[in-house]
Amino acid sequence: MLALTAIVGAAGSCAPRPLYRTPLPSTTAASPSSSASSPKISPAPPPPPVQEPARTPFPQEAKIREQNLKTKDLTTSPAPKETVKPSTGVTPEANTAPLPDDGSLLAKITPGTSPQRAASLRLTEEGKKLLEAGDPAKALSRLEKTIVIDSTNPYGYFYLAKSHYRLGRYKESLSFLDVAESRLSGEPFWLAEVYALRGENFRALGMLDKAEASYAQALRLNSGNRTATDAVARLQEPSQATSR
Repeated sequence: MLALTAIVGAAGSCAPRPLYRTPLPSTTAASPSSSASSPKISPAPPPPPVQEPARTPFPQEAKIREQNLKTKDLTTSPAPKETVKPSTGVTPEANTAPLPDDGSLLAKITPGTSPQRAASLRLTEEGKKLLEAGDPAKALSRLEKTIVIDSTNPYGYFYLAKSHYRLGRYKESLSFLDVAESRLSGEPFWLAEVYALRGENFRALGMLDKAEASYAQALRLNSGNRTATDAVARLQEPSQATSR
């Protein structure tokens, strides 16, 4: 018995001894305490790429470029010199065709004309006839009644101005012409008559520059205005004689 025990002990000492090594904790396995304390956070998706807005061309860009090119051309190349012709200050060529004669004041009396205006127009026609007959003093007394009867009669003011001009009262004539012009804004024939008579007053006062401008305006309104046409011809005579 003792011998058997010794043999078994010897055999056990000769057998290889197992290695006793503590196994390492697995990295893949997560402890229940850590998973409970820290929740799993999923990463946020990347922001979408910012798209650059398409550039819309400015609508005036082409025009601005074209204008700049024109400006450069003007700055680089000098403009041709214009030949200025000597002038007396009056434009003899009219911009409009001659207007028909509208001098008959009795034709302006219609069935719709008020009695005051009709009476004033008849007196104005009488004063006009006296001026044509060469009696401005008598015409003036007759024409003064026209604006007493109807102060809105523009033709009465015009022929009053003409009477004062014939009597040599040029400043009084200009005053009446201002009133007549303000009441004849829609009648180019009569406006031309006003400007022509104003030119005659300025010429008589020695204000030739203003006279020329008034004659030119009369011809622009009515190229058939006889007073302005004759006055322009008289003003051009000295310049034509000098050029010869």
